[in-house]
Amino acid sequence: MQEEKDKQERQTAIASNDSRQHRLKLALRENLKRRKSQARGRSGLASSEPAEGRLDDASDGEPGR
Repeated sequence: MQEEKDKQERQTAIASNDSRQHRLKLALRENLKRRKSQARGRSGLASSEPAEGRLDDASDGEPGR
């Protein structure tokens, strides 16, 4: 009687662990897709930005300002 209950609890624990692993796997995959998309967007913005007019260029010609 107790053995059957223990066996059933182990099976439930394994099934719940599999479900958790599956959810984590899907979440990780979606996160990776989102990060790749963001990286593609950033690289597209960086290449279309003109070389002139950078924020670190001093407009009055004095270095360090």
